[in-house]
Amino acid sequence: MSLVKLHRTTGVRVGHVQVGGGAPIVVQSMTLTDTADARSTAQQCIDLAEAGSEMVRVTVNRPEAAAAVPEIKQRMLDAGCAAPLIGDFHYNGHLLLTRYPQCASALDKYRINPGNVGTGRRRDEQFATICNVAVDNARPVRIGVNGGSLNQELVVSKMQENTDRNLGRTSEDIINECMVISAIESTALALESGLRRDQIIISCKTSRPRDLIVVYRALAKQTDQPLHLGLTEAGMGTKGLVWSASAMGVLLHEGIGDTIRVSLTPRPGGDRREEVYAACELLQALGLRAFAPSVTACPGCGRTTSTTFQELAERVQAYVRNKMPEWKATREGVESLTLAVMGCVVNGPGESKAANIGISLPGTGEAPTCPIYIDGEHVTTLRGTYEELAGEFQRLIDQYVEQKYPRRPA
Repeated sequence: MSLVKLHRTTGVRVGHVQVGGGAPIVVQSMTLTDTADARSTAQQCIDLAEAGSEMVRVTVNRPEAAAAVPEIKQRMLDAGCAAPLIGDFHYNGHLLLTRYPQCASALDKYRINPGNVGTGRRRDEQFATICNVAVDNARPVRIGVNGGSLNQELVVSKMQENTDRNLGRTSEDIINECMVISAIESTALALESGLRRDQIIISCKTSRPRDLIVVYRALAKQTDQPLHLGLTEAGMGTKGLVWSASAMGVLLHEGIGDTIRVSLTPRPGGDRREEVYAACELLQALGLRAFAPSVTACPGCGRTTSTTFQELAERVQAYVRNKMPEWKATREGVESLTLAVMGCVVNGPGESKAANIGISLPGTGEAPTCPIYIDGEHVTTLRGTYEELAGEFQRLIDQYVEQKYPRRPA
């Protein structure tokens, strides 16, 4: 199956970013600072945007957070960061958006969890209130259904129906169905409240990959609204990366999804940007987007007992990431650059020739030389210490970028 859209989606404009309607799939992330701390939250928004997050979400959970949003937005703009700012609301969004109109106008989009806006008649009223604020401010919303905070009245009703009619459905099947029903019914309520179709994005997040695939396949058949993909809680490290890629990779391959987030749990004091890098790499691996030069690196084996190739690959990856904000602003097409850092003669020359710039380091017992290939041609052979090799390779990267990628108009 080809990587093409299987259904036409409505396009939604979020700030200057187009979501759906045939636009490239958008990467987003979320801060983990206290939103009431405007300075640190704005800085994390800027950092995430520079890493590749094209929209940034902040939680707006209390009055102090709502009051800080205008300052956060202004700090972002003052720093030259135009990434749309999204407000994440649960339980009291109807109150915060109405009591803090400057917050409502500073945000570029509102996220509403229909399972957390109240119960019974109040749920519809409070949901409609948020939609009315969005209408007044000409802002889009994301109707974000979560498996862990689903409308319990709907779930109980479907569970009872399953028992009364002896349908034999599992609880997972019922939860998945309820998520889709909640999203579709909430979309209808948003439209009744005055929002247009080009102001509504939908998500139905679960924490298990197989459920996510089932839910989004069903959702894609029932709506042409743009869809936001992501596991609710992917987890930490390798587990979070694998679970996210296994679910979203399948859906994206089927043409389902218009914006994504890889919701990684960071280590204490860890780098929030890692989830942005992961989302960008996922789209780049599938050939859907190109965000930064890709670095092919040898996995290592008994031929590569030296750690030099690992250290160099890590250094080159970090160098490219640090340079991308500058390159992105000044160099047209640099994200398509390919680099290779290989560890021995078996695949080293071949992989290096396939990249725009490649280095083949010597394996155990091989001659201490490092041939360099540029666009398939052997141009030089390096020798020396690790620092000398790393410095020269970075110089060659800079030189290639300078010569091959034209400067963007000022």
